[in-house]
Amino acid sequence: MELTLISAVGVVVGILSAARLTRLLTQDSFPPAAWLRVKWDALTKDGPWSTLVHCHWCLAPWFTLLIGAWMYFSHMHWTWWAFNGWLAASYLVAMVVERDEKGDA
Repeated sequence: MELTLISAVGVVVGILSAARLTRLLTQDSFPPAAWLRVKWDALTKDGPWSTLVHCHWCLAPWFTLLIGAWMYFSHMHWTWWAFNGWLAASYLVAMVVERDEKGDA
């Protein structure tokens, strides 16, 4: 894949998407994410593998690998842009709102 402006933007979108997915699964209280953490803990019997969904340092490389592979092998198909663009945008919006709320204090 030739590195172009589109590819560079894709890398940034992919990074933000992986960051959002990582936060969603490891930290958010969103009920489906919390449910998935509980199920993962039960499946792994709270063993060493249960750490995966509680540690952003542990999970982020795997999400990054999956999103990067999807980007590369799909040649940035529109479905890649739709899914990862949505996650990246939602993460940026959440960060802006977080900083805006801290300014109100």
